[in-house]
Amino acid sequence: MNPKKLKQLKKRVKRAQQAVHQAPYISELMRDRDLFDDFPEVKYLINNALESDRLLKNGLLPQPLPTLLLPDDIQDTIFKQVNQQYSQGDPRGDQLWNKYSAALPKLDKSLRNFRDYLEDTYGMWSYVNAPFAKALADYLNGAPVLEIMAGNGYISKGLRNNNANQRIYTTDSQAWTRENETGKHPVTTIEKLDAISAIKKYWDQVDYVIMSWAPDKEEVDWDVLQLLRHDYPDVKFLVIGEQDGATNSKKFWQEAQLSQDEGLQKVNQQLHSFDLIDEQIYLVK
Repeated sequence: MNPKKLKQLKKRVKRAQQAVHQAPYISELMRDRDLFDDFPEVKYLINNALESDRLLKNGLLPQPLPTLLLPDDIQDTIFKQVNQQYSQGDPRGDQLWNKYSAALPKLDKSLRNFRDYLEDTYGMWSYVNAPFAKALADYLNGAPVLEIMAGNGYISKGLRNNNANQRIYTTDSQAWTRENETGKHPVTTIEKLDAISAIKKYWDQVDYVIMSWAPDKEEVDWDVLQLLRHDYPDVKFLVIGEQDGATNSKKFWQEAQLSQDEGLQKVNQQLHSFDLIDEQIYLVK
């Protein structure tokens, strides 16, 4: 076999292997992309989700996503196109319309659940996209940072991608590895330390502590805030989450003093929400 044909065969084998190991969620999105090939507004959403998955699968930060919601008038659009393609009463038109109608609710649910897929597959809670990481790195301007409760370390990875010389301490208790994918797929080196221990160890070596998507069923975030307030008031505290929403404890949001200066507002412009969760980054005191 000549080298060119061997190379082509290897590529086909690789694609086949990838298809076999493809997550059902992704396989369904790929089928829907083929089904709705004639509808660019639908393909656009699916392709964005698939591209994010591809980048994450290859250890890269994803790009921002559009809002992953089907257009309100998508059924009308599809109905008109089917009627243009087939005359009224043509059973082929009825079959095609029924196929689209059956697939739309499932696709709508899949797109709405993309964050759940990221959490279940990659342990990615905050959607740390590449432009956001760049904006955050610019805001920090090389200042030494401690990331607590880092999970798989996407924020630290993003900062390191933009400034290899920045001093970054990435820590996590890794207590959640038994319950979900958090901590099972680290994308950077992570030191096993709970949040309080990490702050006590590194407080005098950093200017910032970063905490992202603290659990809403615990009050460790409130413990962290009290510690920084009382013992280390000069350390700046950046928090990524949804105020009074999906992240952090009720006590934390009640007691936290939140601000977003002009610099942080620029960072927030890159923290695009693709679903109903409005995560933002705050300076907390």
